[in-house]
Amino acid sequence: MGLEEHLPGDFLLTTVEAMAGRARRSSMWPMTFGLACCGMELMAVGDPRHDFSRWGMERASATPRQADLMVVAGRVSQKMAPVLRRLYDQMAEPKWVIAMGVCASSGGMFNNYAVVQGVDHIVPVDIYLPGCPPRPEMLLDAILKLHDRVQDTKLGAHRRAEIAMRERARLARLPLINTRPDLR
Repeated sequence: MGLEEHLPGDFLLTTVEAMAGRARRSSMWPMTFGLACCGMELMAVGDPRHDFSRWGMERASATPRQADLMVVAGRVSQKMAPVLRRLYDQMAEPKWVIAMGVCASSGGMFNNYAVVQGVDHIVPVDIYLPGCPPRPEMLLDAILKLHDRVQDTKLGAHRRAEIAMRERARLARLPLINTRPDLR
């Protein structure tokens, strides 16, 4: 004699995390951060042919306080890195990041002092999207893969522990900076 025999036929059993994950997955608001040629392909995802509003992303947010997905498209210069980090910090939790293109993922062909060699040195990245520039279909595929990850994301203390672990891993990769004025 199981639980199914005592419940009505149209009753649904689930957890709060599963319902919240489904709701978050179906209502993501992206904040676009198009910096180079990948930005053109990013804009193409909003056109009627690709139309990312079919997956719950009705509009691209111009403010970080209303966004939960940051799509970094293109190369990030050293001068733009603090701005990117500030925008990421202003986003409400839970938040996700897609590094679109080889420049955002690893610096691409710009291996010099002026370009950050991968946006993961600044913010934690959830999905890396290769290509120079990647096609809009590839971005949609990355968004759908992120939807699966979002649906399985934990809530509360479990999520905070996951974020703290990712932040420690990011800081471990940064070079040490001399902060003592007597050694400059």
